[in-house]
Amino acid sequence: MIKEYLELGQIVSTHGIKGEVRFNPWCDTPEFVKKFKTLYFDASGSKSVKVLSARPHGNIVILMLDGVDNVDKARELKNTVLYIKRSDARLPSGSWFIQELFGCRVFDCNSGESLGTVCDVSETGANDVWHIKTPDGKEVLIPAVKEIVIDTDVENGIIKINPIKGLFDDEN
Repeated sequence: MIKEYLELGQIVSTHGIKGEVRFNPWCDTPEFVKKFKTLYFDASGSKSVKVLSARPHGNIVILMLDGVDNVDKARELKNTVLYIKRSDARLPSGSWFIQELFGCRVFDCNSGESLGTVCDVSETGANDVWHIKTPDGKEVLIPAVKEIVIDTDVENGIIKINPIKGLFDDEN
């Protein structure tokens, strides 16, 4: 499901005394955070903040945000989740964010049968694993590989898969 504003990560602590914050990005790499000149404090985009600087530091990002010019102001932001505006990300066509998979309805590409909805995604390194909540409440894990995931239409909230034999059978 396409969302206009997406979670980027969370401020975890301060950095130094000039108001910088340590930001834990929830994306593939800390480098991704450097793309954004504006971040948001909520999922509706009603309160924005200008990014004055963003520099990766290991697996975190050191951010300097407009109006946060001392350690006390930075400390007040601890545990704050920051959001991006999706259109600012400029993703390649056919790409999506993991968050946009949540709530998508999953169908068998052969029979058209509704198999459930995506409720979670695990990143395993080799390939992602999608957690599908079936209509009867069971959770089924499917590898997100091209042999199984046939079509992903996050704009309309529909995913078509070629399920592995026995994966969605009642006897499991």
